[in-house]
Amino acid sequence: MRGFLLLLVALLAQPVAAQDSLPPAPYAYKQLDDPAKEKSAQDLMMTLRCLTCQSQSIADSDAAMAGDMRHQVRSRIEAGEDPEAIRSWLIERYGDWVSYQPQVTAMTWPLFAAPVILLLFAAFIVRKRFGRAKPTGEKS
Repeated sequence: MRGFLLLLVALLAQPVAAQDSLPPAPYAYKQLDDPAKEKSAQDLMMTLRCLTCQSQSIADSDAAMAGDMRHQVRSRIEAGEDPEAIRSWLIERYGDWVSYQPQVTAMTWPLFAAPVILLLFAAFIVRKRFGRAKPTGEKS
């Protein structure tokens, strides 16, 4: 039974070990030869979130996923693709969360509206609570 469990763990761990042994994508750590294209790639990479680290841009992250995303950005910019088209492709592929510049869409408008609604509700409660009360004994 113990041998079976060890074999099962080894089989399940094999894909994880294989993933780490892959070489990094060619443009993950290599800059483009054209300085203008590299600047465009860097500007775009600073606005994209690493899906593994969650608090770093793909330009700053050392995660393998960020390296793959850097490779995608650089190879597409090298091919002449527009940075906004690349951003749209990455958002379509990974979701709105990948971008540090969120867009208001049918799915995300509640996230933008909720703070305003909460502030209006709080102002209403404060006004009701601390509003001027009519003195007792006076007739209108």
